[in-house]
Amino acid sequence: MKIDGAKIASYLQKVLKKEVSKIKKNKPHLVVFLAKADSDQVSFVKIKSKLAQKIGVGFELIKYEKPPQFIKFATAIRERSHAEKTTGVIIQQPLPSNLATDSIYNYIPDLKEIEGVKKKSPFCSPIGLAVLTVMKFIYGKGKYTPDLFVDINRDRVFFKKLFKNKRVVLVGRGITGGRPIGKMLTEAKINYISLNSKTPSPESYFQNADLIITAVGHKVIEPSMLKPGVVLINVGMRTDGGKLKGDYEESEIKNIASSYTPTPGGVGPIDVVYLYKNLIDATNLQHKKVK
Repeated sequence: MKIDGAKIASYLQKVLKKEVSKIKKNKPHLVVFLAKADSDQVSFVKIKSKLAQKIGVGFELIKYEKPPQFIKFATAIRERSHAEKTTGVIIQQPLPSNLATDSIYNYIPDLKEIEGVKKKSPFCSPIGLAVLTVMKFIYGKGKYTPDLFVDINRDRVFFKKLFKNKRVVLVGRGITGGRPIGKMLTEAKINYISLNSKTPSPESYFQNADLIITAVGHKVIEPSMLKPGVVLINVGMRTDGGKLKGDYEESEIKNIASSYTPTPGGVGPIDVVYLYKNLIDATNLQHKKVK
């Protein structure tokens, strides 16, 4: 069964729009920093901008045509982050090499760091939450309810019990995919095996897996590696013949996997929804603090 991430995201967007309508003053306002204006990153930012307009929150883009110096970039982040109007900040990844350090997030107040990078951030990683949402949808019989949004404190028992006797494999350890997903699996008390490019004989782990999450960016899954009924969730992206694809060929695995996410239209749309879920939660937390 192909999991329609766009349909899941569309439902969750409607839930968020209702939440935004309840905020009467000082609506959520997102500031996005784009330090490297290449075509891929610009397209990702446009997706975020369109969703902001759809659910009724403020959106502000600070774009650099050429990568700025670290001090200039950090100063701009600090100034915009501390502005009263700003309730959430995103630093579009990946960053140029001269800016690529997690310390850049230290210039954002904890209650506005909605990507969940900082240790003291009260927010979970959107991509990690998106993957857990897909898992919840698949194993929760495909129910469309507001509870589809993952609350890690509420849902930890559900995930722990559900995956107690299942073999989960995570492929990849990048800063925008494998690393935050692994962190969320750990938060959810889900035991998993982490594989990367240096893992010997990865196919031996694939053949016994009940769930495989891929976050690589090139084809790593062959149909011969899979057992019938496996669940496949892809986060990685690659371009092949002008088409956007994931870490497996859907035509090769669709009759083997019991459920799988497509690329595009899988985890990605849900990931963007969680950025705004975190933004709304951040706004509400900031309002409470002021009161």
